[in-house]
Amino acid sequence: MEKGKYKTQHKEELQKYLSTLEGEHFTVADLVIHFREEGRPIGTTTIYRQLERLCEEGLVNKYLIDQNSPACFEYVGERKEASKEHLFFHCKCSRCGALIHLHCHELDFMMEHLLVHHGFHWNPKRTVFYGLCENCAREEEKKP
Repeated sequence: MEKGKYKTQHKEELQKYLSTLEGEHFTVADLVIHFREEGRPIGTTTIYRQLERLCEEGLVNKYLIDQNSPACFEYVGERKEASKEHLFFHCKCSRCGALIHLHCHELDFMMEHLLVHHGFHWNPKRTVFYGLCENCAREEEKKP
């Protein structure tokens, strides 16, 4: 067995739980809270370490939104090869901080345009559009 590739109880518990979240975003804090509430606490450092290993294995995607937001993750599990073909974008509300994970194929055309016409390769895992979420925009419209 390769060094660092051994199975641990925490890794197995974490991976089992993450498989129920496939396609959803989560943070380390979300996982710490979940396992604490289940009566099976796992330390923050252990979760970070296991998530990094799962990222290296391609089972989890890591998204860095900005320096003010914690990294968020997405379990891709068995669809890890398919996930490489899809682009992931994020919208962050400047007012409430809500993060929206987009699977929008319309943005594929924008990415292609930037590449073909401007020679620019963007990183979809680090692409964030800032603005107002639906709720905050509605609140802004109500203001006099």
